Amino acid sequence: MTALVVLDVVGLTPRLLEHMPRLRAVADRGFQAPLGTVLPAVTCSVQSTFLTGLTPAGHGVVGNGWYFRDLGEVFLWRQHNALVGGEKIWDARPGLTVANVCWWYAMGANVDWTITPRPIYRADGRKEPDCYTYPPELHDELPPFPLFTYWGPGAGLPSSQWIVDAARHLLDTRHPDLTLVYVPHLDYDLQRFGPSSPQARRAAAELDAVLAPLLDRPDTTVVALSEYGITDVNRPVDINRLLRSEGLLNVHTQDGMEYLDPWTSRAFAVADHQVAHVYVREHGDIPAVAKLCAGLPGVAEVLDETGKAAHGIDHARSGELVLVAEPDAWFTYYYWLDDAAAPDFARCVEIHRKPGYDPAELFFDPAAPGAARRRAITAVARKKMGLRYLMNVVGLDAGAQAVRGSHGRLPADPADAPVLLCSEGAAAREQVAATEVKALLLELLS
Repeated sequence: MTALVVLDVVGLTPRLLEHMPRLRAVADRGFQAPLGTVLPAVTCSVQSTFLTGLTPAGHGVVGNGWYFRDLGEVFLWRQHNALVGGEKIWDARPGLTVANVCWWYAMGANVDWTITPRPIYRADGRKEPDCYTYPPELHDELPPFPLFTYWGPGAGLPSSQWIVDAARHLLDTRHPDLTLVYVPHLDYDLQRFGPSSPQARRAAAELDAVLAPLLDRPDTTVVALSEYGITDVNRPVDINRLLRSEGLLNVHTQDGMEYLDPWTSRAFAVADHQVAHVYVREHGDIPAVAKLCAGLPGVAEVLDETGKAAHGIDHARSGELVLVAEPDAWFTYYYWLDDAAAPDFARCVEIHRKPGYDPAELFFDPAAPGAARRRAITAVARKKMGLRYLMNVVGLDAGAQAVRGSHGRLPADPADAPVLLCSEGAAAREQVAATEVKALLLELLS
């Protein structure tokens, strides 16, 4: 059996492939096909579909995060594989050896080798870059993980280079049958500047060069695919501010900072790019909340139970309503009405405390980028001295207004939709649905 390497090249589309000759050569040896994604077209949901063959209604990953009703908390970017329901690809083929390099929900997965980002959270509040590996001894075979180039204002090519190098190390030393590799580089400048920008084209060319060592191995079959295509946006939509202004969303205040109060709110939204789950406490409020949301500029669809079922997202973890943004819009998580009352984490790169996704974390505060950079330098200096620090560099409304690319809704233009490339021509398809990826990979592993 030839080893199979599956590259999840985030944001890859036919339009960007024009600037990636090394990746196009994979299809020249085999085939290229449009890849149908799922709603929401976001990392955790789509990856879970790839690996189980199920829609979110089946595997339960209804977004990058959701409201955990049994805990009364909103959590994004959890890491335990037990959150994903259904039979995973490695369970379908006993004896298959599998390496997971930074695909999501890595921890606790029944695979042979795992590498995933995992910062050190010091007792005094400091956060330091590191990764988790299984088996544990693999950790010391790898250089330090460049966490601050994986996400945040400094996000860029070094993190993808590290991931590719880690995958090469596993292929050279462990020889897995199946190696899953998550490559995030296109996520950054496409959200910062939009997919139509010169920066997007440059990012595609840069990543193409980094991927070359994985594409050119003579002993492997290569599949490259994408979860979604990023499209141009220019309108942030504040769904939670609307719900609060209508008396449906409550906050509680500590030290002058407002925090979302999901326990007493009649309705609130977990915003996730161009999709938002709206959780409505009382069933009788659903029609009024649906009508209110439908009237908000930037909202294209309000999915009720029938709409959720039609899109394969009718799971108990979903909101009572699911909103889909207009093509040029995306949803903020912001719930405060005055920036002076925003919690301190709002101005930080803090993916686990914010009750929604925040692409403004990709920028130094556009309202005052010089001051934000100086605060970052001061924070790094304090960190090196072993002191507590606050990396408060993220803009609020100015940061949201700066975002130029997003995803989550189903694509309208095939040139901006996900794509699948495979070096094995015998497995060619005219098109592939996300729910068919698992079966395709198992065929390639036969």
